[in-house]
Amino acid sequence: MLVPVNWLKEYVNIDDISIEELEERLVMSGSKTECVLKTAREVEGVVVGKIVEVVKHPNADKLLITKVDVGENVVQIVTGAQNIKEGDIVPVALVGAKLPGGIKIKKGKLRGEVSNGMLCSAEELGFTENVVPKESKNGIFILNGEFVLGQDIKKALDLNDYIIEFEITPNRPDCLSMIGMARETAATFKRELKYPAINIVNEIEDINDYISIEVKDKDLCRRYAVRAVKDVKIAPSPMWLQLKLMKAGVRPINNIVDITNYVMLEYGIPLHAFDLDKLCGKKILVRRAVEGEIIKTLDGVERKLNQNHLVIADSERPVAIAGVMGGEDTEVTESTKTILLECANFNKTSIRNTSRGIGLRTEASSRFEKGIDPNIIQTALNRVCQLIQELNAGKVIKGVIDIYENKLEKKCIKVRPERVNNLIGIKLSTDEMIDILSRLELEVKEKENVLEVVVPTFRQDLQQEIDFVEEVARIYGYDIINSTLPKGAVWGAKTNAQEIESYTKNILYSLGFNEISTYSFVGPKSLDMIKIPEESFLRRTVKLINPLGEEYSIMRTTLIPSMMEVLTKNINRNVKQAFAFEIGRVFIPHEVPVKTLPIEKKVLTMGMYGDDVDFFDLKGAVCTIFERLGIKDYEFIPEKNYLTFHPGRCATIVYGNHILGNLGEIHPDVMENYGIDNRIYVADIDFDMILGLTRLDRVYKPLPKYPSTSRDMALVVKEEVYAKDIEDIIRENGGKILEKYRLFDVYRGKQIPDGYKSMAYSLTFRALDRTLTDEEVNKVYDKILKELMEKLNAKLR
Repeated sequence: MLVPVNWLKEYVNIDDISIEELEERLVMSGSKTECVLKTAREVEGVVVGKIVEVVKHPNADKLLITKVDVGENVVQIVTGAQNIKEGDIVPVALVGAKLPGGIKIKKGKLRGEVSNGMLCSAEELGFTENVVPKESKNGIFILNGEFVLGQDIKKALDLNDYIIEFEITPNRPDCLSMIGMARETAATFKRELKYPAINIVNEIEDINDYISIEVKDKDLCRRYAVRAVKDVKIAPSPMWLQLKLMKAGVRPINNIVDITNYVMLEYGIPLHAFDLDKLCGKKILVRRAVEGEIIKTLDGVERKLNQNHLVIADSERPVAIAGVMGGEDTEVTESTKTILLECANFNKTSIRNTSRGIGLRTEASSRFEKGIDPNIIQTALNRVCQLIQELNAGKVIKGVIDIYENKLEKKCIKVRPERVNNLIGIKLSTDEMIDILSRLELEVKEKENVLEVVVPTFRQDLQQEIDFVEEVARIYGYDIINSTLPKGAVWGAKTNAQEIESYTKNILYSLGFNEISTYSFVGPKSLDMIKIPEESFLRRTVKLINPLGEEYSIMRTTLIPSMMEVLTKNINRNVKQAFAFEIGRVFIPHEVPVKTLPIEKKVLTMGMYGDDVDFFDLKGAVCTIFERLGIKDYEFIPEKNYLTFHPGRCATIVYGNHILGNLGEIHPDVMENYGIDNRIYVADIDFDMILGLTRLDRVYKPLPKYPSTSRDMALVVKEEVYAKDIEDIIRENGGKILEKYRLFDVYRGKQIPDGYKSMAYSLTFRALDRTLTDEEVNKVYDKILKELMEKLNAKLR
């Protein structure tokens, strides 16, 4: 839900509240925000201008030369836009103006003609393409109405505004409206809520002379009401109305459609306008569709219906799919003279099934399927009629046809103040609770230490006492409730696997990693992105029967694509360095198709990038995890056949006969698929196997009584010899007295032949029961050196 703050101020006075405080307080009172956007944030130096002359460019067929009055003077501007004419009011970016994307307007010439600025499109003022009116799409933003020439465009169009995007939970459909969010704002800041004053004058004739209504399937339509308007004048909406819709994410169409959309955003209930003259028999019938019945909807698509779909029909055919979309045959067009305004309350389950069944989800269906208050229908209809009168767009027919037999009544629920305080852990007085609930427009009476709360029908989520505990807590303020320990006996405890998982996460936190959480649903394309071969077992996926879309159509078999997406987003947002991990599940179907759930396996995936990050940083992090989990005797084996990774910078982690996972640098081709050129390092580890190998028990080992002695060994070996090859020989021949070994230098230079390298190791020797002699140490040292020379053709440097 997009809420323009200046529009919100029309219902509740918050002029003295900063945007930062407004967002923070609304979040704390339960209204989760996605983001806050400032309109026209990067726009400077753009003014209102009037085109006084348009002539063709003498040297270019597709260019026009315009003279534009910008108040104090007239400037010449060359443009390629074809949707302008003399007399148009337009936004003008003067020389020195700034536009989104870092664009700065300079004086210049186009094909020999001087251009002192630029005529602006709506997109260049910061609006997205999907909200731009059709007449201004791919062209200049044409303004209608009275404007002061030369005035700053942000002031003229009310673009000094903020837009807050709220995430509305399914249980709060009342908040899918400006008035709903204004009600939350008023309750949060203890302000008065101002409802629109609705007054319709000069109604004529009688609606019953124009239309008759019959609701056949009342189980699917609780309430159905209509009003009519004649002598309709279809025209573009005034600029104030267009801009409110655009800032709220809705494209302006014409005055009638825009008014219905405006009221939908204002009150949260969809409305629809029919061309009444196109309704056969001047009758509306709300019924189930006939099996195989076809309707062409407003998007131009023919849709086949069945008896589970509810339709709005005239005497001959369906004219709308109830709660989803109107039909093309009765669409309001420029020739429309009489309209029928519909506002209804449909069964939310029916609308959800219909929308899903025909594959069409609209703004209307998304609201109806959450449940809408049927008691605001007449208010919404009257509001539309009022605005039509104010815009001089038609004459309102007297009367409302309203079929509403099963009326939704208010509920009265008893709430115990003592219970509220005990559950929240505060000490509010009864009067303070009454004040909080009253600010939410709940009717409250105290009777014998119990609050009797009458719930308005727009709050269908308030069903029992516990719901009011939450209301009191969120408006009182979660942030000012003191933290207390829970009371009572604790019966649960973490399992061993959960303890190991928590411990592993703490290790990763200490290493500087941040935990991420991604969706289990992915698309087949994700496997293509990381170059998984067609024959790979990772391609054997669990497919969803009814996915949300192609990108969420299968269950993931690897977490690497999700990790790559997260790291790519960070790179694209100029985050210089990132360390991330996820412990999540992958889903493997059974070898033989069976009607059982897939095998779920936990995987630890780690990813990192940065200027000073390389393969060994990732390897070091993996080794630290294994060390702290008590896992020993694992090996890193070079891996060249894993296409996701760079063939020379990838290793497989092996424990005995088991593969624990892989780690390495992502292949350049994969990086290209994600559109980035940073080096990314990823580890993919079987966490279920880690759980089985972990040993968290620790045995005390006393400090050694006898001294150690060390020897250094600098070996010249061929370039293709791995450190692991050398270390295997050192470990196998070191016997009981070899305590540890460490590679401390790798050198390539003038003293070393081409194709060779020098690798220097420090070897530490110690015996637990005696002081070692030189002879004992030299014997082992010589044995190690001999094996290195024989097996690796190594030479002492």
